[in-house]
Amino acid sequence: MTAMSMPFKTRITDLYGIRLPIVASGLMWLADPGYVAAVARAGLIGFMTAASFPDPQALRAGIRRCREQSEGKPFGVNIMIRTSRDGTDRVTPLIDVAIEEGVRFVETAGNNPEAYLKRLKDAGIVVLHKVPGVRYAKKAEALGVDAVTVVGAEAGGHPGVEPVGTMVMAVAAARTIRIPLLVAGGIGTGDQLVAALAMGADGVAMGTRFLVAEEIWAHRQYKERLVAAGETDTTLLLQTMRNTQRALKTAHVAMIQQLEKNQPGDTTALLPHIMGTVGRKAYETGDYEQAMLSCGQGVVFADRIEPLSAIVDRVEAEACAAMARLTGLYRAPQAAAGRAA
Repeated sequence: MTAMSMPFKTRITDLYGIRLPIVASGLMWLADPGYVAAVARAGLIGFMTAASFPDPQALRAGIRRCREQSEGKPFGVNIMIRTSRDGTDRVTPLIDVAIEEGVRFVETAGNNPEAYLKRLKDAGIVVLHKVPGVRYAKKAEALGVDAVTVVGAEAGGHPGVEPVGTMVMAVAAARTIRIPLLVAGGIGTGDQLVAALAMGADGVAMGTRFLVAEEIWAHRQYKERLVAAGETDTTLLLQTMRNTQRALKTAHVAMIQQLEKNQPGDTTALLPHIMGTVGRKAYETGDYEQAMLSCGQGVVFADRIEPLSAIVDRVEAEACAAMARLTGLYRAPQAAAGRAA
């Protein structure tokens, strides 16, 4: 990879050996081997969602398939740190497979990764932990993760119980976090990438922006809905469960919000409607109105269905244009003083 092919050099591009400081975060059900390999070939890094596979052996096969398609470029696995309702340890078997298959990069999310961190680090795996707030990022840094993603309120999925806007979150995190820092939440353009770098981050994470990539296996009807969506077409729900989620506005989501209003805190009433399998069916059929589908405000930038590489090319062009625009606006103090004299 030549310097000419790497328009940005940050701690994130160095950490992963990628062209642009952009991470394609894990997408439940959707970040499969084909999509993640396309991300790798485009010069970014993506993470297959381990929870999307029916069992550890299917994950093993997925890792091997992704490696075959990635042309030797980096990719990773997303592992959700969680406690199952039945008490089963579903995390350790996934970590076992990642280690056995020689995976070099893991993205963790959800609960505190401390119980699993030593095994991952002893295996030489670079660990990126995703959090919804600066205090969680500081905790992860203290535990020894290699990098953190701090998620702002605009993000699809889980922006935390007290969501803070990405612009505020980015600067607050950059002023306290010493390890490589990614920011996420509503980010879908190269202009925003440059802004994040200016605020002190080392890169950005994107999810929603890539949902309209041709390599995402979801039904075209769903993607067409995203293309038509604006920045106000998402909403927050599940606050009563202290599990705030940002999702695409649908009839199903409106029904869940009404349930929350009528029966606040009634987890039993909500669970059948928020199960992941409901969302998977919608991705398969295109009937998005009958599901709760994570979606960030950055959906406004997902303006056409096209190959992942074309999306990345557009983001890169936007970033380069933004840098040129800033260069034209800035006058170095010495030059300004010279003109004044």
